[in-house]
Amino acid sequence: MASEVRNIQKQVLPNGLVAITETMSHVRSVSVGVWVRNGSRREIPEENGLAHFIEHMVFKGTERRSAEAIAREMDSVGGMLDAFTSKEQICFNAKVLDANLPIAFDVIADLVLRPKFDSEDVKKERKVVLEEIKMDLDNPEYLLHEIFTRGFWPGHSLGRPILGTPETVKKFNRDAVCSRFQNWFAPDHLVVTAAGNVTHDQVMELVQREFGTLQPAGPADGGGAPQTQAPIRLEKKRDLEQAHICIGVPSVPLTHQDRFGFAVLNNLLGGGMSSRLFQNIREKRGLAYAVFSELTPYSDAGMMTVYAGTATDAIGQVIDLTIQEFRSLKETLVPEEELRRSKNHLKGSLMLSLESTSSRMSNLARQELYFGRFFSLDEILEAIEAVTAVELQSLAQRYFQTDHIAVTVLGPLNGFTLDRSRLAC
Repeated sequence: MASEVRNIQKQVLPNGLVAITETMSHVRSVSVGVWVRNGSRREIPEENGLAHFIEHMVFKGTERRSAEAIAREMDSVGGMLDAFTSKEQICFNAKVLDANLPIAFDVIADLVLRPKFDSEDVKKERKVVLEEIKMDLDNPEYLLHEIFTRGFWPGHSLGRPILGTPETVKKFNRDAVCSRFQNWFAPDHLVVTAAGNVTHDQVMELVQREFGTLQPAGPADGGGAPQTQAPIRLEKKRDLEQAHICIGVPSVPLTHQDRFGFAVLNNLLGGGMSSRLFQNIREKRGLAYAVFSELTPYSDAGMMTVYAGTATDAIGQVIDLTIQEFRSLKETLVPEEELRRSKNHLKGSLMLSLESTSSRMSNLARQELYFGRFFSLDEILEAIEAVTAVELQSLAQRYFQTDHIAVTVLGPLNGFTLDRSRLAC
């Protein structure tokens, strides 16, 4: 594979704000994002959902723009404006034609620096978020994973829902929003990234103008790593047509040296159509339409989960087949051809994911947020290539432990029961 040289520059302002750019002169677009180093894991239990609520509220209007003006200004230049909240970040981002970067940056800076947080808007937005929570709770796959995560990391903010609960959201008021906003959105908690047909100097001129005079707030408390539990939870929900299954084990944090081995292991287990779970559960036996595994890594913790939706009378068979694959990976080295296929799939997916300015902008931010440095594509590809079958077996033996396997089943159980002895691997 040909190596790639990326034109990336990084600068840190005296107030702690980090700005990173990647010049891509062959495109006409620019993607820009302001990333806040504080997500829902920074919340105390009583304010669960507040980070997501603040993300909503900034779009209700600023000192310079109404909510309608924000939308109209981006639409008028054919741009896209978006935001999201995760467990460890809040992000505001836009994608526009290169000539319109100053407009997009001005809008994002306005959202991040000058929201009004009108009391009446807070009341209205509480209703909106409550409906969003209801919508998600009506999604059985979402509900399953929320129940699973709450039991996997009990009592920790990583185990709580990003949206919060009806009980917490109903209590949000302007004072709570303003208090957290002032601390979380300080410049030393921000990372600005841009990728596309733009120079580093162009971006830095905009960054200095909007953020250069702000004062830092100091480090935020992350709350420490969660303690992992492995409950078996069978949640009866008769109004579903399927039983939804989540089986999980602890994995490594996002920065751990075993992260590449886990990426290959996950891909091989349930990351694509040729994966073991897809072939054995869906293709060979027709027990599920959706079946996959995924990694959920954070700065100091991680989980690896398997999801499947199946008929009630097949719950036990799907669980048994999953545990069988855990056992196989512990007992037998992965064949060379299967390992090669999994690596190539992972490497190809990674390279394809970096073809757009928005994906590169996000890539710059995530590497800075978690590593404080940039890893080239070649470095990552080499690390994936270096993973061995012996390494995968070692990971399986260390992490696929019977006592560490958590299971949640949601749906019409029809008398199904599960004992831990059935999870022996």
